[in-house]
Amino acid sequence: MISKDMLIVDILEQGDSEKLAEVLMESGMHCLHCALAHGETLEQAAAVHGIDVDELVSKLNSVL
Repeated sequence: MISKDMLIVDILEQGDSEKLAEVLMESGMHCLHCALAHGETLEQAAAVHGIDVDELVSKLNSVL
């Protein structure tokens, strides 16, 4: 189960990384392997990109 307090890099390891990356990229997060992805939570990244984190968590969990 993915939560908003998980690091982006850890989210990509939860299941099919290509499908999870697709959801993130469609939401506006295009820099999944940048340095910030290794130390930034999904909630932090969503705030920077102006994305509704709860909606994004729901989409990511639906891929699992």
